[in-house]
Amino acid sequence: MKQLQLLTTVAAVAFASPAFAVEKTDVLANYANIAAAKYEDSVITAQRLQTAVAALVATPSAENLTAARHAWIAARVPYQQSEVYRFGNPIVDDWEGKVNAWPLDEGLIDYVDASYGGPSDENEFAALNVVANKTFTLSGTEIDATKITPEFLSETLHEADGVEANVATGYHAIEFLLWGQDLNGHNPGAGNRPWTDYAADATCTNDNCDRRGDYLQAVTDLLVSDLEFMAAQWADDGAARVELTADTDAGLAAILTGMGSLSYGEQAGERMRLGLMLNDSEEEHDCFSDNTHNSHYYDGLGIQSAYLGEYVRVDGTLVSGASLSDMVADTDPALDQEMQAKLSATMMALGRIKTAAEAGFAYDQMLERGNAGGEALVMGGVNGLIDQTRSIERVVTTLGLDQIAFEGSDSLDDPNAVFQ
Repeated sequence: MKQLQLLTTVAAVAFASPAFAVEKTDVLANYANIAAAKYEDSVITAQRLQTAVAALVATPSAENLTAARHAWIAARVPYQQSEVYRFGNPIVDDWEGKVNAWPLDEGLIDYVDASYGGPSDENEFAALNVVANKTFTLSGTEIDATKITPEFLSETLHEADGVEANVATGYHAIEFLLWGQDLNGHNPGAGNRPWTDYAADATCTNDNCDRRGDYLQAVTDLLVSDLEFMAAQWADDGAARVELTADTDAGLAAILTGMGSLSYGEQAGERMRLGLMLNDSEEEHDCFSDNTHNSHYYDGLGIQSAYLGEYVRVDGTLVSGASLSDMVADTDPALDQEMQAKLSATMMALGRIKTAAEAGFAYDQMLERGNAGGEALVMGGVNGLIDQTRSIERVVTTLGLDQIAFEGSDSLDDPNAVFQ
């Protein structure tokens, strides 16, 4: 995903770090334990998706396609809660584009509607359709795509020609292969790929059903292995945990950097405010499945989790321990109450979006120009996220940490630039 210039900053602290009843090392250990749990849950749910995909490809049917879609939506729940580990942990940032990059030029992967268009000056491969083409030329080299394997997707096709929109791997590539394009604009309805796109013989629709199945299985297998890699980084001796705990103040800063950057530039700005400014139904995180309301909600829950130091696993187990909240309450109980209240207010606002979408008012409908109700729902989330970022800045000061830069967004910091 495109990284924006870091625009939101917190003033440097000029006084010595205060003493805390709770140990910084305990806070970092709990944060790492929760990271391990979230990524382990992401592996577990991705493996369930893998099983559902294998069943769909082996025995194509409407029922098996529906089961695979449900498994994909369930797999998003723990993963989205892990996104708060971005921005402050370099290991996560270096890896994240493999599993959750968006938006994507889906014509790279498979057939698209005529309205999609073809290659552009920005992306020669925007309509490559590798499912239909066993060979193509990349940077002057003839590429053999006869076998669609995880290695081919990750090492050759993903970000082909250095173009970020050439997303060939991760959740959103799988989403496209399960739902197909959402051609409804601001009208009701998600993508509606037929199960016969995976059928055999004369039942096959839109050609190349065997290669489409090969791609779906390969990209799902790759997702599982990529998630397994990240889960290992947060194990007791994992590289991410070791790096986090090497310097306690830097580790605390990493937690707050992730919270502030996801709250402000990434979620409030790039994922919510920008789409509303452009009134673009394609500017939603899970655009093929109309699952964006859940992505926003669980991103917000992940931010709240990082502050409170607790996470409920997919099996119902609670992981909890020493937290930033405990540390702030030691020195400024009123600020801790403020931070908790603002996190709760944001979750209420994101919950309203989720409730409305599940009742039939999808997120892409909310983005339509002139839809006052949709704008109010989306802006409720945006304003809550911005407001809680201001309190996160105060937490940085209260904990006596050095200057921190949060991710920014033109949609919030320089709105005129969005239309230039």
